[in-house]
Amino acid sequence: MSSSPETGIDIVVASSNHGKLAEIRSALDFRDWRFIAASELESEWPSPEETGETFEENARIKAVAAHERFELAALADDSGLEVDALDGEPGVYSSRYAGLCADDAENNRRLLLALQDIPEVKRSARFRCTMVFIAPDGVETVATGTCEGRILLAPRGENGFGYDPLFEPAATPGRTMAELSLAEKNAISHRGAALRDLRAKLTEE
Repeated sequence: MSSSPETGIDIVVASSNHGKLAEIRSALDFRDWRFIAASELESEWPSPEETGETFEENARIKAVAAHERFELAALADDSGLEVDALDGEPGVYSSRYAGLCADDAENNRRLLLALQDIPEVKRSARFRCTMVFIAPDGVETVATGTCEGRILLAPRGENGFGYDPLFEPAATPGRTMAELSLAEKNAISHRGAALRDLRAKLTEE
């Protein structure tokens, strides 16, 4: 895409997560770009089954489904937590680690249980995010980002979502992701890094 992304376009975000939507709107503040959650366009939008084995495959499944259903530009991401002591789990299953209908608290409890015998010094982990953006003309752009850190023994903080209360980024020692402001989180997070990568790719000559 050119150095001046086209203005006045609607982009459907294949997610109903308001926290994620806020991060996207903050990072991709191109003039007159309007980001709309798929659930706002269709309250019972059937989010496609994430059958991919990688974050990119799952992000593409969601982006293509939204693009085809609403005939708009589409943005989707797949992200998750990779814990070294668990051989990269929960990975692509992060949002459903404790079961298909599990909420954040249940996933966090499952993670703490899996790590109960692992000391803090061996709890290295990273958040990973892959984004797929499909422009109105169908051209696809893929962006990625990671955030290194470790898993704590107990949750802290009220901000963010997902595993944020358990994850202490290497860039903010002493504070979990859930103790950061949105601006601070965007500056270091995996999704923030992927959004910066996407922004750079959308504005490059």
